[in-house]
Order: sequence, then C-alpha cells, then structure tokens
Amino acid sequence: MSGETEVHEEFEARLKAYEGLPAAATGVGRDPVNEPMIRHWCEAMGDTGPAYTGPDAIAPPTMLQAWTMAGLTRRPERTAAYDELLTLLDESGHHAVVATDCEQEYLRPLRPGDKITFDSVIESVSGRKTTKLGAGYFVTTRTDVRANGEPAGTHRFRILKYAPAHRPSQPAERRPRPVVNRDNAGFWEGVTRHELLIQRCAACATLRFPWLPGCATCGSLDWDTVRASGEGTVHSYVVMHHPPFPAFEPPYAVGLIELAEGVRIVSNVVGVPYDKVRIGMPVRLEFRRYDDELVLPVFQGVTP
Repeated sequence: MSGETEVHEEFEARLKAYEGLPAAATGVGRDPVNEPMIRHWCEAMGDTGPAYTGPDAIAPPTMLQAWTMAGLTRRPERTAAYDELLTLLDESGHHAVVATDCEQEYLRPLRPGDKITFDSVIESVSGRKTTKLGAGYFVTTRTDVRANGEPAGTHRFRILKYAPAHRPSQPAERRPRPVVNRDNAGFWEGVTRHELLIQRCAACATLRFPWLPGCATCGSLDWDTVRASGEGTVHSYVVMHHPPFPAFEPPYAVGLIELAEGVRIVSNVVGVPYDKVRIGMPVRLEFRRYDDELVLPVFQGVTP
C-alpha cells in the first residue's frame, strides 16, 4: 500500500468519525407556526390548496425546514463537532460548498400555534467523489423536527464540500451586444458619439427613457431629443455575485441611476468598490469601450 493511499484512508477515517455526532442540539424555532408565513409561502409558490386557509388551516408540508431556519444569523444551536468537520474539509482544500439535495418525511401536520423544536445529526460523510465541480465529499445531516414535543417530520440536507476543479483558461468572452431596433437606434447612435440622448415629446415636452415610439403621457408620436448632462444619483442598486456570466467578473454593482433630468437608466456603477455603492451616491456619466465594436454608458461613483 502506497503512502499516498494510507494518508487518504486515514483522512477519510477522520471524516467518518463524525458520523452520528450532533450537528445542532436542542434547536428552537424562531417563531411558532403562523398564518402570515403560511400565506407568504403559498403566494410565493402559487399554491392555492384549500387546506392552507381557514380556521382549520395546516402549514404546507414542504415548509418543514422553514420553521427551523435561523435567517442570516449563525445558528446558536450548531455544535462544535459540525464546525470541526467543515474546518477539516476546508483545511484539506475542500473549501467550496454547494447544496445538492434534500429529502423530507412528514409524520403529522403542522398547525398555527405549534412550537417547533429540533435536533440535527451528522448522518453520513461519503467517500471521495469526483464531480464536474471538483472532487470532494457529500455531507448529509438529518434534522428531526418536533411540534409541541411530538415528532412532526424529518429533513435530510446534503451538501458537497469540494476542491474546485482546475479549468483551463478560456479566451475572453465578448460582452453581450445590446438589441438595436428602429425604436432605439437613435439612442445607440448617440452613444457611439459619447452622447446620452433622452427622448422628449414634441407635444407635451415630457422626457422619457428608455426610448419608446410614442408618449405615455399624451400619446403623441412626435419627439426630439435632449442630451443628458451626465450628472445623476444612485436611486437603487444590486450587487451581482452569482451566477457568473462570461465577460463579467463578479462581484459588481448594477445601479438604477436617476439622471439630473429626472429619468432613470440601468447601468454599471464603476470606479468605486462594489460594497461602497450607496443609495443617493452622486455619479457621473462616462463612456467605456469594451471591444472594437462596443461602447456603453456607465456611471462613475463620486465619493466625498
């Protein structure tokens, strides 16, 4: 037996030693089962089942995990054993993680007012598996859920802790091309001249963006353009982390920019770290060339 094989088997034995140890002990649901959460869930899922409304309503069975979740905070009931297992995998190079699947078993319906408690155990750690993401180990936890002290269901949750596979470098992808048609061609012609043009209704002088064939205020089809000053503020924004897209390097900020003229445009906020972008931040228009064909308007953040 080679030394490498021995090391590998020793490592897997260390992982297997965590099977059966608690992952979360004496967990308590943050809220009792309640009607608002049931209503929000059903609205989000488009589930109009009659069992989930009225005086005898029950919670949808698939909400089982929802009553045990801690939100964005760290679970206080999470055990040192589970943290040690994840740390062992991290330190061995298996630092990436992806949730792969879950299984649920339902033992009794949950009703508004039920108080939820639960315990979790590290049910299994697989042998080393090779996937397209990379080689790693599947870790399965089993959570036993109780309602008012009675067994209510079981939730198995499986993650893959893996070392990302090396991917050969690919040629740089071109940024996607904007869709240019007869209604917005004038805007993109202005961009090539480094002008940001806003449509103005010739009848009522209402400014509009994005470009449209007619005025939404008075219905007129006649219009001209106003050249934007380039000054604006961040009205709203999101930071894109995932999923990655070719030609984009996350994380990056996408802003809804309110121009000084009063209309709004979606574009990248550049020149400041993505985590420093704020609502109300002043921005200034600039034009950035991405390749031989593509120029886009972006907005430089102006920091105090």
